[in-house]
Amino acid sequence: IDQSAIKNQDKTKNNKTSNNHTFETTLIMATMLLLIKPRVIRGQYFFEYLVVVSLVKSGGGYEPQISYQFPKRDGMGRSQKEEEEKILKAITLFCFPEGIDWAPMTEYQSETFSFVLTEVDGSRKNGYCRRLLPKGNKACPPEAYCIISKLACFGLFSKIFDEVEKRRQKSMAMIYPFMQKLRESPFPAPGNSVEIKSHIPESGTEIIKLTRPLDSWLEHVNFATLCGCLSNQEILLVFAAAVLERRIVFIAEELGTLSQVAHAVSALLYPFTWQHTLISIVPSILIDVVMAPTPYLLGVQKKMVDLIDDKCDVRNPQNAGHVFQIGDEGSILPPKLHDEILLALENKKEKATVEEWNRVVSEAFLGFFVKTVGHYASYLTSSGGAEARRTFQSRAFYKSIKSNTTRHFVKKFMQTQMFDIFIQEAEQRQSGTHQGIFHQKIQEYQNNGKAEKKKR
Repeated sequence: IDQSAIKNQDKTKNNKTSNNHTFETTLIMATMLLLIKPRVIRGQYFFEYLVVVSLVKSGGGYEPQISYQFPKRDGMGRSQKEEEEKILKAITLFCFPEGIDWAPMTEYQSETFSFVLTEVDGSRKNGYCRRLLPKGNKACPPEAYCIISKLACFGLFSKIFDEVEKRRQKSMAMIYPFMQKLRESPFPAPGNSVEIKSHIPESGTEIIKLTRPLDSWLEHVNFATLCGCLSNQEILLVFAAAVLERRIVFIAEELGTLSQVAHAVSALLYPFTWQHTLISIVPSILIDVVMAPTPYLLGVQKKMVDLIDDKCDVRNPQNAGHVFQIGDEGSILPPKLHDEILLALENKKEKATVEEWNRVVSEAFLGFFVKTVGHYASYLTSSGGAEARRTFQSRAFYKSIKSNTTRHFVKKFMQTQMFDIFIQEAEQRQSGTHQGIFHQKIQEYQNNGKAEKKKR
């Protein structure tokens, strides 16, 4: 984001607005996508803390404020405390991104969504949020329960929120013993489970089993939501825009839809990682981020569409269809590979489980990268020993591609930051290091190619 441009805008506003924009700029720059990689995490806490965010009457509306934090953070130094306050302030904005426009209500459908925060030191934290209406006869605004964790597993935390909500409908005091036992439990390895005993009055002692998906690199996403919102052809248009690092805004009414779609699209890029601004749910106070000249993935609630129509090249989907195309998104993908992905998406089972959906969709797009740039390792050369840094021979890599349409795509893709970072990491990685499912698929593809040649 062009910080100087934002600062120039701030000068034209009063001091209060300027202070808000200073915070906004910091928060925008600190909000990114968590790198989704296969990994085994043992012995870590499930979460750092749980906060309850309540809407408190303030002037003509409601202001989100943290009403409870578990566990309490005591004994912190001044700098640590200041950093903690910034994070907590950001949490309140993301739990209620709509701002102050709320009213007491007697009915409210609970919803679950997520966001990611990156701190000053580069460490990343996931925010999982469940908004619900407390049980009772009195009309009131909803409250939000937010879990902050360094671990990424949306499905697992959604199940935890089911337990939180069940206890909240009985008594607030019943939540904390459950969360304490959860926090003390080790985070399971992929495919494994952890069991937590929890006592509920009138129901007795329950054993809650929490299972981590075997495909750990997909545990933070749900492709079914993406496929339910967009047609297969539209998904390919969005993928083309994302892989070329363009500005993308998703518009939906539900927060859960926005967060799941944004994370799903970024996961389609695996093994590459979106390197630019990603705010899956843009709070109203940060809406000026749409004016940023750099690439971004943003999620904006439908009620805020009028705020962005005159600030960027994204139009109201009610007037321009589901996906508004601004360039060559429809033609940049190699036609043969485009059709292969489309066929894979069309053949997926309608009644498939989340895990089955994730596998089918992810393998379709993973195969695309295997066939376009999977030969990159052959063009990493080293002039020294085994530990010497390798150098990527970009020209030879590009020239080796026989298909004109694939070469045209790869030429553009090589100019993206995500490809550049990927190659930098590959140059620094020692040869023979275990590198995950992408390299397994490359090996399978190359072996299949050799087998086909032998048959001929």
